[in-house]
Amino acid sequence: VILESCLDQPMDSSGIHEVIKFLPSPLPAKHYDADTTEPISCGLQSLEELLSWKRNEANPFNVAAVPLAPREPPLAKCLRRTLVSHDMMGGYLDDRFTQGTNAKAPYAFYHWQYIDIFNYFTHNMVTVPPAVWTNAAHKHGVVVLGTFITEWTDGAKVCEAFLKEEESYRAVADKLVQISHCYGFEGWLINIENILSVSKRFIQMHERVPGSLVLWYDSVIEDGQLLWQNELNQSNRVFFDACDGLFTNYNWTEQSLERMGDYGGIQGRKADVYVGVDVFARGNVVGGMLETNKALEVIRKHDFSTAIFAPGWVYESHEDKTQFRKNQDKFWALLSDYLYIHRTDSPLPFVSSFCQGFGKAVYWKGQREANGSWFNLSAQESQPLYYHTELEGRAWLSSRACPEDAWNGGCSLLLEGLIPAAHTSPVCAKILSLHVPLASKIMVSLIYKPSPGITVSLELKTTDGSLCADVDVQDVKRYVSPVLEDEGLQLVGQFTQLCGNVSPAGWTVGCSQLELQRCTLREVCLRIQRDRPEDTPFTCRVGEILLLDGASLQAPPEAVQDLYLYDVVWLHGTLPGSSSPSLHFNATLHWKYPAKLARHFRVYWRRLRGPDPRIPPGQLVLVGRAYSNFFRVTELAVPEPSSLLELVVEPVSREGIPVPEVHWGRSSLSYAEESAK
Repeated sequence: VILESCLDQPMDSSGIHEVIKFLPSPLPAKHYDADTTEPISCGLQSLEELLSWKRNEANPFNVAAVPLAPREPPLAKCLRRTLVSHDMMGGYLDDRFTQGTNAKAPYAFYHWQYIDIFNYFTHNMVTVPPAVWTNAAHKHGVVVLGTFITEWTDGAKVCEAFLKEEESYRAVADKLVQISHCYGFEGWLINIENILSVSKRFIQMHERVPGSLVLWYDSVIEDGQLLWQNELNQSNRVFFDACDGLFTNYNWTEQSLERMGDYGGIQGRKADVYVGVDVFARGNVVGGMLETNKALEVIRKHDFSTAIFAPGWVYESHEDKTQFRKNQDKFWALLSDYLYIHRTDSPLPFVSSFCQGFGKAVYWKGQREANGSWFNLSAQESQPLYYHTELEGRAWLSSRACPEDAWNGGCSLLLEGLIPAAHTSPVCAKILSLHVPLASKIMVSLIYKPSPGITVSLELKTTDGSLCADVDVQDVKRYVSPVLEDEGLQLVGQFTQLCGNVSPAGWTVGCSQLELQRCTLREVCLRIQRDRPEDTPFTCRVGEILLLDGASLQAPPEAVQDLYLYDVVWLHGTLPGSSSPSLHFNATLHWKYPAKLARHFRVYWRRLRGPDPRIPPGQLVLVGRAYSNFFRVTELAVPEPSSLLELVVEPVSREGIPVPEVHWGRSSLSYAEESAK
């Protein structure tokens, strides 16, 4: 299999000139909305479509922008794994818009630390995960699988067609390899729910997917009959032996798990058996719905991995979608005793404002950057732990997202609780579980809004680097008071631009510098101490936590390079909220910039020159945020011709330090009406 990039496209980086023509969009309808030219994700419907798939015709907007983060423990060493199969109302809903959409009550997932594998499931023959899901999963070290499915009579015909000879089934396998490589996800769930006349050929597909993860759904047995086993046994072992794991059907009993535990065919691969749990509780199943924890209790008792199917039940089954976060948190809290937290192994800088990828407005540094509901999972940042805990002596503590106020993105982290008068020690609220090797000199920033009567500080729990592999090592506690200790400290000059007592939006911005010796960060906690003698109920919004290597502040800023403008489409009409028709500009921007340096990009436009020379150039107007080096400008109302526009890309650094304007990317566009013949 020859693997090539699907992003290589020849372009001209100089400014361009356009003659306006109102023609139907030449962009492929399966990758771009026909009305707005917004980029969208989609699956493949047929064998013909799969076999004719070409890298140079792939959707560049659906390529994951975030590589898979390493994690601790690595997936291979995780003995009881958790897979989530996202079967949500047919798939490709709000999440199909690769640059996000203005959904008011979308479905999202943000309990990533509990799961190891995410499978995007639909009933398309080939389900390509939307890039927004892959980006969010990868930030948290979670592997992503697409789905290859054939079903019933039509599925049998498809399988008959491509399994009839070696050349044809290798062609199918090669295309699946190319698709997963191009779009940047890790492998496939193979779900064959029809009779197979040549089943043994299917198991050789795994050879064609090097370095990937291929799981087999328990439906067909060795002789090709469609016969769900609800367990691993001699009838389906041939597929288990050929793949990386088996996803069992849902109608198992505890006796099924006991038999598997005694079955010699497992051969030390117990973790590779993912016992299926249908959250909708369809059929004769253990648990499901708000009793899904009962199924997990039995599965973990017998030391198996689990595959949780359709957890979107928490969204679909409740009419009031505004309560989604509450219902989602309740569901995963019920399961939490049977799930295992993995830690993302990330280098510095580490930054999170806890954005879940949706909200009621877009915030930047405590101010609203854009109003209105929005949804884009690519905007999701490292997620905290969400919980409610009863502590001794009537004390309690809870953690949840707060979309009403944020420092950056769509929400902040809201800590609530009660510290009784008898409780003399501080309450320690665990926020993040991580595995981050720390530099010898680090800068720490905590941005928060406390209620009256409490004092807040940050607690970093670290391990000595030489003892990291020792499970029994005692964490070292380091207390970070949220004040800048010494403004004269070396390297702090730039960092102090971020710091101050209180921002205009009422957020407290505290910073510190620490000197450490070979430490690895394991947990980030907030210590909350009451200042009053009586019972103290409290709230504390946490807007952002930032840790960075002091030496990185000395690095010169990078510049946006090779900003290209192409795939221009002109429209003329009346936009929603407007009373008069206008000229609309649509185009794709692509640029080069080191992905690891940018948190996101701001895309602007401005008018440089129009038909009336008396009107001076306009100010920069924000078009939107980009979370990769691609951005599609859609339905931008622009001046009538002849005019000259400028499109500008500003990189937003992970550290939050402004990138000088000289390093922004710029491209100009002049346009005129077609001359009369």
